[in-house]
Amino acid sequence: MDASVQRDLIDAVARRIVDHTEELTQLDQAIGDGDHGLNMKRGAEAVLAEIDKHAATPLPDALQAIGMTLVMKVGGASGPLFGTLFMALGKELPADPSRGDIVRAFGAAIEAVKARGKSDVGQKTMLDALAPARDAIAAGDDPAAAAQAAAMATIPMKAVRGRASFLGERSIGHMDPGARSSALMMAAVCEVVERV
Repeated sequence: MDASVQRDLIDAVARRIVDHTEELTQLDQAIGDGDHGLNMKRGAEAVLAEIDKHAATPLPDALQAIGMTLVMKVGGASGPLFGTLFMALGKELPADPSRGDIVRAFGAAIEAVKARGKSDVGQKTMLDALAPARDAIAAGDDPAAAAQAAAMATIPMKAVRGRASFLGERSIGHMDPGARSSALMMAAVCEVVERV
């Protein structure tokens, strides 16, 4: 992958999270402990601080390094989960991936997140946005639209995993912050890819 495109991808994803810190915080205040936005912002800013290094590194290595940064810098459950997503993508993707490579690697990364979080699709987590995005890529559809629609679809769900699960029925009526973060990241990636 061209280093300038790789830099644009990293920059777009990290800045999208930073720009939506307040929204993510409000979502998490409704059904979590309210720190998702600030935690994700801290991780994104740490990634941006190393962007020159990440852009100059082969894509698989850059993704693994970003994943490690998220594990170290993002608190709560989100750090290990989003860190696992990026590290697994880095482990599975070749330096110049085809769409088939992306579908396969994304599927493996989703399985890694399931294992780390002991969760599955349909439990009101980030997986509810990630899995439809992967399916959309496989089908040649718009993964950003799929992820956003899936994040919206978490609103009527009852959480059965994560901190929101402690609320039981009261978790219904609120979008999952992890699903929203995942949808924001997917939208940022798609916007950069469309410009290439």
